[in-house]
Amino acid sequence: MITLIFYGLDQFVVGHLSRELTPLIAKLYEVEEDEVNFIAPSSMTFHKGTEQTSWNLLIHVHAPMKVSVIQDKMADLLLNGIGEVAIHKAVEFYYYSQDNRVEKINKNYPRFIAEENLVLAEDEHDHDEELEEGEGNDQIFTGDAFKDFNPGD
Repeated sequence: MITLIFYGLDQFVVGHLSRELTPLIAKLYEVEEDEVNFIAPSSMTFHKGTEQTSWNLLIHVHAPMKVSVIQDKMADLLLNGIGEVAIHKAVEFYYYSQDNRVEKINKNYPRFIAEENLVLAEDEHDHDEELEEGEGNDQIFTGDAFKDFNPGD
């Protein structure tokens, strides 16, 4: 499993990069695309109190020890492949032994959510006919919310 964690980059940009770079990373590491994951934590990067998001990007790459021999190629792919989405970029590599990774895949579900296996849940008010005035959870209450609490009534 190859895991890339992006610090200091918008989550939606990381999602876009994931789509573009996953096939290239899988090919470089000679793994299936299912073995490449991108993570975009909800965080910001700061230096001396000033936000650095998209100015200073740090990428952590977690990968099996056996692929460390192509670290320079991976760094080049990332630093040049992400384009101009960040001004300054750094990559740090963290390697692990395959003995230190344990996973459990539930065979009752697809391995990943994808366009072809999405299921849309319907709300009880999702239907073609118009809601009657006053129906639904998004109607504005215009009455007296405190009428039962007003003294002297």
